[in-house]
Amino acid sequence: MNLTEGLQDITDASEEAKDVVQGFIDDLPAKLMDLGFRIVVTIILLLLGRYLINILRKLVKTALTKAGIDRGVIQFIDSFIGIALWLVVIATIAVNYGIDAASVVALLGSAGIAIGLSLQGALSNLAGGILILLIKPFKVGDYIIEHTSEKEGVVTEINIFYTHLITIDNKLVVVPNGRLADTSLTNLTRFEFRKLDQRVAISYDSDIKKAKDILCSLLEENENVLEDHPIDVFVDQLGESAIILGYRAFVKTGAFHPARWELNESIKQAFDEAGIVIPYNQLDVHVKEK
Repeated sequence: MNLTEGLQDITDASEEAKDVVQGFIDDLPAKLMDLGFRIVVTIILLLLGRYLINILRKLVKTALTKAGIDRGVIQFIDSFIGIALWLVVIATIAVNYGIDAASVVALLGSAGIAIGLSLQGALSNLAGGILILLIKPFKVGDYIIEHTSEKEGVVTEINIFYTHLITIDNKLVVVPNGRLADTSLTNLTRFEFRKLDQRVAISYDSDIKKAKDILCSLLEENENVLEDHPIDVFVDQLGESAIILGYRAFVKTGAFHPARWELNESIKQAFDEAGIVIPYNQLDVHVKEK
């Protein structure tokens, strides 16, 4: 190749580059218009999708509420529908950018497998939420105690992955559904009635019969104690320094703590008036004179 041929090749390459650049410049307005149109469509799809999703979720929640479905089930279904519909919106937007629908489905499937492997805890929580809704160890409004971490409170929400509790001092506790489904828990408000099962100590010098009569009277007079349920007053044990009396009575679940507090106060006052001693630990110090 001589110098003339080399210069000619360089000239041809330069011309081709100029043609490519010129073609890009010529096509740029159309491409920008097309991109702008797709962006506008994307915004419309997002806004319209959010609007339709909100309407559909409200319709489903209303229908389930009218059908008498448990509130926790409604919350779970609502969360699931929200996630599923947003995936549909995202897939629609992807198709709008020219991505093949089959490719979008395959991509979502692959992403789902990858996410599932990396978020096994989340899948466990999802499965736990389904078990909670099927077995129903508790529902929204129940007061529960989770024994593994001793978390407790009123159930306010059961969503797709977590259960929300409000503690007695108004704190929000978020507990994974997987933990609740895989551990023991106590539901304090599952039933309409609860049993008061309390102990009271009296001294050995006190009159047992009088103390038992006082307890019976106080239980019968208390408005929270249910009259149509049995009331028991008994000697539970003879301790080293006190006689332990016990009483059992039923109250409505919502009145459990007020009834217990009221009875504790009235028992102390009645025992003091009757001369019945409630013993307490004390230390006697004797000083020996030299």
